[in-house]
Amino acid sequence: MTKLAEQLKQGADQAWESLSEGWRELSARASGALTRFWPTSADTLPTSQPAAPEGSMPRLTGWAFMAADVFDDADDVIVRIEAPGMRRDDFHVELHGDMLTVWGEKRIDRETTDGRWSSVQCAYGSFRRDVNLPVSVKADKTKASYRDGVLRIELPKSETARTRRIAVQTA
Repeated sequence: MTKLAEQLKQGADQAWESLSEGWRELSARASGALTRFWPTSADTLPTSQPAAPEGSMPRLTGWAFMAADVFDDADDVIVRIEAPGMRRDDFHVELHGDMLTVWGEKRIDRETTDGRWSSVQCAYGSFRRDVNLPVSVKADKTKASYRDGVLRIELPKSETARTRRIAVQTA
């Protein structure tokens, strides 16, 4: 192999490794935020045809980003999930040990019957999102509310998980 060919091969190997490392990092960071949406009915979801007929929705891939924040303070764990365009009754929230599960259905509202879709980037259908909680919480004291497109779940920490400050005494 010539010196130039060897340098090109080495450069390509380094570029591939860098790209692979970046993809692994992106995948690790985003995997918790990607949510799978499943079709529920022909009325609420896109058609399965590759090219959508006029007036119908183009086909979606079924994956969407539902951003979630988990905030942990001395007394509570607060989970916020961005879910615009839904109603309070569209959500189901359950707690299984240290796993918070939110599922529901996001429906499409047709504003008009005339015209056609030129772009659809929102996901519709049934979804499920699991959030690992950092500590044990009191399930019976948990509260959930939905306002301005954000589902907020307040989970009081169990007594064993609460942070306690211990004063240091002089000897």
